[in-house]
Amino acid sequence: MDSASQPDTPPGEPPSIFSNLLGIVIALLTLTLPMGVIAHFSSIQGLSPAPTNLPTPRSGR
Repeated sequence: MDSASQPDTPPGEPPSIFSNLLGIVIALLTLTLPMGVIAHFSSIQGLSPAPTNLPTPRSGR
């Protein structure tokens, strides 16, 4: 069998415009959505660190 010969059947139909646009939208969401979520939640100022209830050191008398 000659490996350089063309197949008898042509390759499948090229992808449609709709599938190309859907792929682009998914790719853009995959790249931008995580950055937007991180930026949104890192800019929230209402959160304060939990108070620590450490005992104060006493003088050793």
